[in-house]
Amino acid sequence: MLISKIKEEYKMKIALIGYGKMGHEIEKIARSRGHVISVIIDQNNLTDFNSDEFKSSDVAIEFTRPEVAIDNYLKCFKSGIPVVSGTTGWLDKMTYIVDTCKQLEQGFFYASNFSIGVNLFFELNKKLAQLMSKHSDYSVSLEEIHHTQKLDAPSGTAISLAEQIISNHPKITRWGLNDNNESTLKITAHRIGQVPGTHNIVYESKVDKIEISHEAKNREGFATGAVLAAEFMQNKKGIYNMQDLLTL
Repeated sequence: MLISKIKEEYKMKIALIGYGKMGHEIEKIARSRGHVISVIIDQNNLTDFNSDEFKSSDVAIEFTRPEVAIDNYLKCFKSGIPVVSGTTGWLDKMTYIVDTCKQLEQGFFYASNFSIGVNLFFELNKKLAQLMSKHSDYSVSLEEIHHTQKLDAPSGTAISLAEQIISNHPKITRWGLNDNNESTLKITAHRIGQVPGTHNIVYESKVDKIEISHEAKNREGFATGAVLAAEFMQNKKGIYNMQDLLTL
């Protein structure tokens, strides 16, 4: 089991950047695995990026908002601290962040979703898209449901799923919200209550329907994956993602 492969000897000082619901869950998981939270930085104490506690951290875990994420990454790079991030909605700047990270010889781990189950779902999604690409009588659509506090729509996970389908299904050339063009993967995004995250992919023909689904029960799976990624990133340079972690 992956969790058992990251051994308890990986005791680290972790800086938490962002202290919303995910930040609180990450803190709980990190402490349960014997790590020390060196500093918690949120919008009310941004000066702590200059603190000795932050600069002495082994790794930073960043879950904030897209409008501040880029600046947070740069602060980590400049302090020589590997950063693990799950913030979505900023990927148009990915090339800039990757280039800057490499130029400064720092470490960056990004995932749109840190759940081990979701990343297994990603692999299932790619395989199903490959199989269904040979059957033109099936249309494909994607539905995602998240809590009302999630501002970006579609979610980063939904975009990752959509791009996997496009890469493995030649008849699908783009994705769009509520777009019914047959070459477009239609994404429907809902924001309801406190739903942690649900993703459904449906292939449908006149005679039947094939559906795969992932439903998160709580935030624990996301938080555990983020802490595993932080353990993986200790003393590392370069660009990594969940595929690197899952090959341990």
